[in-house]
Amino acid sequence: MKITLLAFLLSSTTCFTQIQYGNNSSAGHYTSINGIQMYYEIYGSGAPLVLLHGNGGSITGHTKRIEYFSKDYKVIAIDSRAHGRSIDTVSTLTYEMMAKDIHDLLDTLHVDSAYIWGQSDGGILALLLAIHYPGKVRKAAGYAINLRPDTTAVVPEIALWAEGMFKNAKSTKEKQLMNLLKNHPHIPVSDLRKITAPFMVMMGDRDVIRFEHSIEMFKNIPQGFLFVMPGSTHFGVYEHPAWFNMVVGDFFRHQFSTTTSLEIFKKFAR
Repeated sequence: MKITLLAFLLSSTTCFTQIQYGNNSSAGHYTSINGIQMYYEIYGSGAPLVLLHGNGGSITGHTKRIEYFSKDYKVIAIDSRAHGRSIDTVSTLTYEMMAKDIHDLLDTLHVDSAYIWGQSDGGILALLLAIHYPGKVRKAAGYAINLRPDTTAVVPEIALWAEGMFKNAKSTKEKQLMNLLKNHPHIPVSDLRKITAPFMVMMGDRDVIRFEHSIEMFKNIPQGFLFVMPGSTHFGVYEHPAWFNMVVGDFFRHQFSTTTSLEIFKKFAR
């Protein structure tokens, strides 16, 4: 009986002291950015690392990544415009607006440059930051990202799904979010060549993003790297969190080689 009670008390203490990421008053802050009240939370110390969620997501979805990366980095987890606890009354919503919000928040926090990670829409924002604000990005990784909304980038079924979701959206916020999925982004391939930071394009082998589209991005980023997560859908970072953290952590910590096999073979031919 005593053992059972002790086990209950220990488990209850663990439960009650668990950090509520995304709703943590001791780590959370608001700041005025471009006409909105942007919410963010900061954990850990060290080099700054920004976490960006996907469409309809929030800081809450970053639990495993915050716990892992805050051991070595100053993690800045952000609720994007029109998401989570960020307060936004503006009727329009674009990826470009969201990327500028992040850039301006980093300026407000006196962050010269940071490691950037994003999933889905967050990965698109990581791309836009690397393209338009290269000085702010040390390295970046983006999982399940696309440059355009058409069927050259995504499978036809998901394009139809997005169209249906947009038509059935009830609130203004829902329409804004579904409009992003259905009609955006529109990032020219040529813009990828402006990226100066190392950028890892990450994809799941069972995603709705086409293989050839991920490869297209990888090939056009000057310091591009490609990682395919086996057995992973669009939500691979939640399906295999430990694996994802290990791969991104290694990428951020180490300088990966850009030497190709052909270059090595040519050396042997001399």
